[in-house]
Amino acid sequence: MRTRSWLLTLAAVVVLVIAAFVAKDVAGPAAPASGSSPAQVQLAQLPIGTWHSMAGYSRDRFKHWITQGNGCDTREVVIERDGKDVRKDASCRATGGKWVSPYDSKQIIRAGDLDIDHVVPLAAAWRTGADKWTDQRRQDFANDLTAPQLLAVSASSNRGKGDQDPANWKPANQGFWCTYATNWVIVKHTYQLFVTQAEHDALAQMLATCPS
Repeated sequence: MRTRSWLLTLAAVVVLVIAAFVAKDVAGPAAPASGSSPAQVQLAQLPIGTWHSMAGYSRDRFKHWITQGNGCDTREVVIERDGKDVRKDASCRATGGKWVSPYDSKQIIRAGDLDIDHVVPLAAAWRTGADKWTDQRRQDFANDLTAPQLLAVSASSNRGKGDQDPANWKPANQGFWCTYATNWVIVKHTYQLFVTQAEHDALAQMLATCPS
């Protein structure tokens, strides 16, 4: 009788231990550390996944640059917004001004030496969820003047970045890492895109450079 009672007690303990491990496995993501910045909180909320296929991708699926009113398209609006003393012709093209490329700190005086960078590149968005969007949503993403998605940068830095995410490319100007990672997280959070584990870790590294 005592043996049976002991076995029942042991079985109950085993069940409790197994239940504890199962509960741990299915628990949600850990809460951000106390004192986390808004960007760190949003990063913790982003799902982590693996890249989707690039099958069907084309930049044409993300129509840009669209008209934004007053005869100006998205590119021309960003060039004026990000510059100083910008002068334009009757067609809204910048004919003069001053710009500082945040990616490499280059000073630019010719609008033709600028590219408009999608902070989260179109192909990177496609691989992390935009392949499921409508073409209209892709157009909105490619021309978003509200989220921190578009920046006037040096053509050389933009082309060096290509469609790479933060796991594979970071701005040469390390003083911009905090802002770059924050902007990337805001865009991904706004558009409900996921991140890869490597991307998440690189973003966390850059956010750690932000002033406390």
